[in-house]
Amino acid sequence: MEKLMTYEEFLQNISSIVLTKSGNCPVTPVVEMIQGKWKLQILYALCIKNPRRFGELKKFLQSVTHAALTKALKELEADGFIIRTQYNEMPPRVEYSLSDKGKDLLPIFYSLANFGLKYID
Repeated sequence: MEKLMTYEEFLQNISSIVLTKSGNCPVTPVVEMIQGKWKLQILYALCIKNPRRFGELKKFLQSVTHAALTKALKELEADGFIIRTQYNEMPPRVEYSLSDKGKDLLPIFYSLANFGLKYID
């Protein structure tokens, strides 16, 4: 397990971190995993109510297509941000919930929300 940096260490070492990663910002891979039209909105929906069924997510997101929601859910699951639980009952039931990795995004979302409240009208 890699050692996590404090905020102060991050600020002190940011230039060396970028240089040791061949010029790549360590934030970029995370942003790439959660970017897309629906992924952040899905994660937000699961922050509000966890777990949710496919139909609940589709209703919450309103204009998302079945295919787009399915694709985003599969990608979030593959990246470890959500857990898909299938119940063997009739009718079939599937629920999506935040994984521990997904829950670790909550403080980041909190900071982004405060940034938005402060700077975006």
